[in-house]
Amino acid sequence: MAERLIGVIGGSGLYEMEGMEAVREEVVRTPFGEPSDRYILGRLHNRPVAFLARHGRGHRLMPSELNFRANIFGFKVLGAEWILSASAVGSMREEIKPLDILIPDQFFDRTRGRISTFFGNGLIAHVSVADPTCHILGDILYRAGRQVGAAMHRGGTYLCIEGPQFSTRAESQIYRSWGVDVIGMTNVTEAKLAREAEICYATMALITDYDVWHATEEDVNVEAVVKILLRNVETAKAIIRAAVPEIPEERTCFCAHALRDAIITARDAIPAAVKRDLAPIVGKYLVE
Repeated sequence: MAERLIGVIGGSGLYEMEGMEAVREEVVRTPFGEPSDRYILGRLHNRPVAFLARHGRGHRLMPSELNFRANIFGFKVLGAEWILSASAVGSMREEIKPLDILIPDQFFDRTRGRISTFFGNGLIAHVSVADPTCHILGDILYRAGRQVGAAMHRGGTYLCIEGPQFSTRAESQIYRSWGVDVIGMTNVTEAKLAREAEICYATMALITDYDVWHATEEDVNVEAVVKILLRNVETAKAIIRAAVPEIPEERTCFCAHALRDAIITARDAIPAAVKRDLAPIVGKYLVE
């Protein structure tokens, strides 16, 4: 039986990790175009791991330019059954401070122009994202964070905006009134696609700022975000190192069979080309 791969998606610095062995790069072709970068494969605690720089090495891609489908499909082709995500976010609550880390369990999608499904073109599936992250993987990340001494928060809502601009003050105040906990620009699309691909997904929301709602803190800006993020990345790497050995070999969560009852299109009506392109995701459900 092939070893079950653990995917990691985040900033370029994440794959420069102490303890990684047998490191190599791999280009993955997908029906949806090119992923953000080459995948960095190796072994961590003797588990196979694949890293992807979400915005490309050198941070070349805006959130709205990311080929989310190619990124997640590439992980599926490589055999990933879990994805650990890390991303910079702003806090919408006083008690969630810069340098803290929150493991969200809900998302609110305010993006406008992104394709957030693998389906269409003659194959329709309605996948449940009522609980959009893997609770088992989220708990592992939370415990790993506590183990390495990070200031952790478990549960909460990640509001995803289009970007690349930060919020206006009016937007920030309205978002706070909705009761969200953090604000970012990427993770909701990854979570939806990972669920469709039956990959467990959980994210570390790395708090860098208070957006622009806070009366006494400096408004969010790139210089301040990068300064805090560099410190957060070191913590995120420590959490990943602690989490990887705790990820189970077998999956018992809903994520592992999310498509089982979700495909609504009659099997004989699905175009052959779509079956071929999506075979890594739907192939086991379309066996004649």
